[in-house]
Order: sequence, then C-alpha cells, then structure tokens
Amino acid sequence: MLSLKEKDRPIVRKLLDAGCCARCVLRFCCVGKYASYQNSCQDINKELLAFLSQADSGQSHDASGQDQADNPPCKKMKLESVRAGEEASAEPPALEAQPDAQPATCVTCLGVLQDFCHQSFVTQVCEVVKKGGYQFDSLLLAVSLPAQLSVREHSCWLHIKKELREKSMCVDKEDVVQVKDAFKWAIQALVGRELGASMLFNSAFEVSIGFTHAETDGDCHFLATACSDCFKPAKNKASVFTRMAVVKALEKISDEEFLRQYPCPPARPATKCTPLETTCLHSSVFIAGRYNKFSRELPQTPWVIDGERRMEGSVEELIAAPLLSSFRADAFNFSSSGREDVDVRTLGNGRPFAMELVNPHRVRHTKAEVRQLQETINASSDKIRVRDLQIVTREAMGRMKEGEEEKTKSYSALIWTKKAITKADLDVIGNIKELKIDQKTPLRVLHRRPLAVRQRTIHSMSASYLDTHHFTLLLRTQAGTYPYTQLQIIHVATLKSLCTGTSAGLSPTSADLWRRRRTFWSWTWSRWTWTGLLLSQSEEAEVATLWRSEN
Repeated sequence: MLSLKEKDRPIVRKLLDAGCCARCVLRFCCVGKYASYQNSCQDINKELLAFLSQADSGQSHDASGQDQADNPPCKKMKLESVRAGEEASAEPPALEAQPDAQPATCVTCLGVLQDFCHQSFVTQVCEVVKKGGYQFDSLLLAVSLPAQLSVREHSCWLHIKKELREKSMCVDKEDVVQVKDAFKWAIQALVGRELGASMLFNSAFEVSIGFTHAETDGDCHFLATACSDCFKPAKNKASVFTRMAVVKALEKISDEEFLRQYPCPPARPATKCTPLETTCLHSSVFIAGRYNKFSRELPQTPWVIDGERRMEGSVEELIAAPLLSSFRADAFNFSSSGREDVDVRTLGNGRPFAMELVNPHRVRHTKAEVRQLQETINASSDKIRVRDLQIVTREAMGRMKEGEEEKTKSYSALIWTKKAITKADLDVIGNIKELKIDQKTPLRVLHRRPLAVRQRTIHSMSASYLDTHHFTLLLRTQAGTYPYTQLQIIHVATLKSLCTGTSAGLSPTSADLWRRRRTFWSWTWSRWTWTGLLLSQSEEAEVATLWRSEN
C-alpha cells in the first residue's frame, strides 16, 4: 500500500492530469519508503487510481446519505439519478476506464523512472560491470541526470504549490524526493541481487549510470538571460548549463519571472531519455616503499623537454610496470620524498616513494603477494632495487610529503687540496652554523620548476683530516638544498656567490665569509656523496670549470 493521505488526493490528481508518471507522483507527495518505488510503474499507477476512485465514491456516498436524511428527493429526481447512473456506467470516467494508462513520457523525469527501472535495464548495467572484471564486495550507484530535469521539476512544483497552500500543507520543495534518489531506490535491490553485492554509500567501487535528452536541451536556456551571473564558462565543462548552475539559477529566479518564461506544467515530450554508457570506477590503491637507483643514465620520471623524450625508461616506469599488471590498474601517479638528477645514484636505505594506482580492477593482495611483487620489480632490471613495498592509505601517502622543507639531510665529500693543509686549517669549517642562503632555481631544472629564490639553511659543517692534501667534509642541511650549491658554499670562502654574484643563484648572508676567501681558494672535489648519493657528472663538470676559472 502507498503511504498517501487524504490531503494528497488533489495533488495526485493534478500531477496525473499534468502528465507525471506514477513514481513522480509519489515523489511530489513526499513518499519516502523505498519499497513504494520498487513496484512496477503500472502497479503504482493502479494504486493511485484506486486511491482517487475511493475518494470519489466516498464523497458521493456521503453526499447522497446527507440528502436522504435532511431532504428526501422527489420521484423525478430519483428517475434523473437512475438515468445519470446508467449514462455513467455506459461511459465511465477516463481514469477508471484505463487504469493501466501511462503518459507516453513523463513530463518531469522524461522517462527515467518509467522505462529504466525494470529488470531488463538492470541486466544491461550488470553485464557491463561483470565484463569489467572488478573485485568488489559492495558498490555505490551513481546517477547523472540531464540538467533540464531540475527546470521541469520546478515547473511541476509551482503547478501544485497553490494546491498545497489551500490545503495548509507544510511542505517545502526540499521535501520532494529527488529523481536520482527514487531511481536508486527502484533498482538498487535488483542490481545488488544480480551482482551479489551490498549497496553502501561509502563503497570503494562505483557504478555510474547517466542519461541525456536532446529534445529538451533548450529548456534551461531562458535561465541564462534571467540569471546570467549563474552561468560561467569553465574549461572542463562542455556546457555552461550544469546541474549546479541550473539549481542555483532556479533558487534565484522569482516564481513570477519563471512562469512568464516557462510553461507550467511542462510541455509533454515526444521522446524519453537516452541512457549513456555505464562506467565503473574503483578507488585508487596506494603502494609505498623505498628505492635505490644504481644507474647514472636513468631519470626518476620520464625526461621530456619541449615534447622530446631525452632518455628511455625511468625509475617510476620500472616500478610501475609490474604493479599495473598485478593490480590491473588503468594508470598511476608517482610521488617521492625529493628527487635526484638523472646521473645521480641513490644508495643507502633508498628514497621513500609512493604510487597511486588509478582504477584498479584487482585490489585484494596478501602480504606474500606484495613481497612477490617486490621481487618481480627487482628482478626486472639491475638499474633499481625496491625495498619495504607495502599497501598504504591515502593519508599515509600524504604524510610522506608533509614537512619536506623541515627535513634535514646529511652530505659528505672527499676533498683534495692543491696546497698542503694541517688540522688547524680545518677548524674554521666547524664554526659555521645555521648558515642561511638564498638559492635560485638552477638552470638545469627550469623546465620543470618555476624560476624563484628559495631560502635554505646549512645547519652545520665539520671536517675530518686525512692527510696533507685530503680531508672529508660533512654537512647537515635543510632538505631542498642542491648538492652543487653546497659545493659552491665551501668553495671560495664557502660561498661561490661572494665572487660571482647572482650567476651562482646564491646571495651572501655574512660579511665575515669574505675574509675567509683566500683560505679555501685552491680547493677542488673528487666525489660527492649524500647518504649514499654521488655528485652527478654534470655537477662535477660545473665545479671543475668553476675551479679552473678562478685559479
């Protein structure tokens, strides 16, 4: 039985006369029971007609009983009543004569709640899901409707608004059940039963069903004139008449202005909505770990400059290939805690990284399977090695990027000096603490980073004497300080920029450093390491050129 009340009868009659389907009538009567929408449109329509017929017969019975009690009719009136009854039985009211009659296409939902809530359409949707080969225990049903449905619903609302006021019914437009909700209530049980999955609003697996209706695309156009500020072009939108923009305009436009420019009730359409292609999407899976890079000819990410790829392969591609295959994902997004140059090796414990696997079809992996994936990655190439591979949450991936600027990193360099040195000559290095530098974006990374000056800190320096021409330099710096910058700091009074100005990308912060210039005039470098990282060949060449030019 439908949850309808006596005061709903005039609303039901008015909506049916306007061309609304049975489910839309329930929506405007604010029927919120799921089961009411799961019945067929024909069965709901029969109940609505029966609901109206009961009211008509009840009113007739009450009226006749009152007349007989207070003022019995004469014989002539009785004969006229009999004749009228015979004519009525020969020609019954339209609603009773055709109880199964339905409007060709509903004026409000444009057929969405009429022609797409049956088993045959559900079967089509489920076939698409099954062909996708996804792993899921639950699903979320997402529905996309034409924006003009909001305009038509507003028109029907205004059509019954006067009736609601006359009946003193405290009903607001927000109380009307949305087409999207009614559609889900009608089919979600069928979908869940056929796919063997429960329906959850926060499910990681989403099935999207969309509709379009070309015939009524122009229904929204008058709003662009009446509320032009609500419709702004967007690069990622094919049309300015988005559902949100239309809803915003309908909230702004007055009832009088709307009724002047749009029919109430809406005009009856000749065609029903056309379903769009059903799509499936699973939430991303996130994989994290650490990688070592042993090759000096392997970039971290694909190296493309001006549309031209410079080198084949990359760290992210070597890691991603086995993961994409195992998780059957459509794409990936690679992220790491910092990055190294193409010709820099990454040793030690490795650099932390995380990878987002977009729309994975297979999501269930045991720890043993993840370990096997790690071995597969390591066996695929001798250029990289991965450790600590594991499935993590999105939040964990975000935490990897947090505080990057506050992290500290340790560097070491083996230094050779042209002139003989003593242990006392190295004492000045240990006195440098919390040295602030202004680091300009290097030329070699301008293709991927904007030109800017960023402040970095050299927290401490120390030197370990080896012999008269060699010592080891140790530095602890803020993350994001380029190794070649630190070489410039040590060379020529610790800061190269004291001699060459802005070309080094640095600005001096202590005048005392000028006085130390001659002490370190003759330094040069052999190899540079950073917790296992080596100075790139390009940086070595830059330093060598600098040293020759100043000596």
